[in-house]
Amino acid sequence: DELDLVREMVELPLSEPELFARVGVDPPRGVLLYGPPGTGKTLIARAVANEVDAAFFTVSGPEIVSKYKGESEERLRETFAEAKANAPTVIFFDEIDSIASERDDEADVENRVVGQLLSLMDGLDERGEVVVIGATNRVDSLDPALRRGGRFDREIEIGAPNEGGRREILAVHTRGVPLGDDVDLDAVSARTHGFVGADLESLVKEAGMTALRRARGEGTAVAEIHVEREDVERALASVEPSAMREYV
Repeated sequence: DELDLVREMVELPLSEPELFARVGVDPPRGVLLYGPPGTGKTLIARAVANEVDAAFFTVSGPEIVSKYKGESEERLRETFAEAKANAPTVIFFDEIDSIASERDDEADVENRVVGQLLSLMDGLDERGEVVVIGATNRVDSLDPALRRGGRFDREIEIGAPNEGGRREILAVHTRGVPLGDDVDLDAVSARTHGFVGADLESLVKEAGMTALRRARGEGTAVAEIHVEREDVERALASVEPSAMREYV
């Protein structure tokens, strides 16, 4: 569901801008993805940019910050200028809370960076076909001025997946894995409450490693190595759900 939402927000304005012209509204230009770590915020942004024929710029929050006065803002301006030159473009700010946290009287550098980002995101007509996506797992620490219409118009929560979502993620990660006949992915997805995408990837990896260990101990031929149910059970015992870590 989240993928469809992001697609609607990012793909449509870039691939079919005439739709928005028809209804007389400006397409959304900023999308904020938030949710616990490991749910796939960065991955979703990359996947969507891949599907749209658009240039993709990744800006990691901490990379922007410089100890020299004015350099951080300069880097931001350069990124937006380059994006405009290569339009249509998606600019993706990873860990946006590190450069756009709430302004206060003490933090001079941060205040200037936030101010620069606000003015760049406001120049909609000058900005051209540039969509800005921000990802953070600390949405409440962002400056409130960023979270209004015209800047980040839409906020999409990428939460921990439900059972159906986990089943789809497991299907992707087990695509190339030789699973034994007794492995039931539906049962695994029902039992992995609180697991985010990154945990499920670790689960599959751990099950594969367990199968390798077992096969080496038994001297099984390479072509006959399969991931059996007992391997998955062992992996389940060792991988913890990160979305529920504070409760665990």
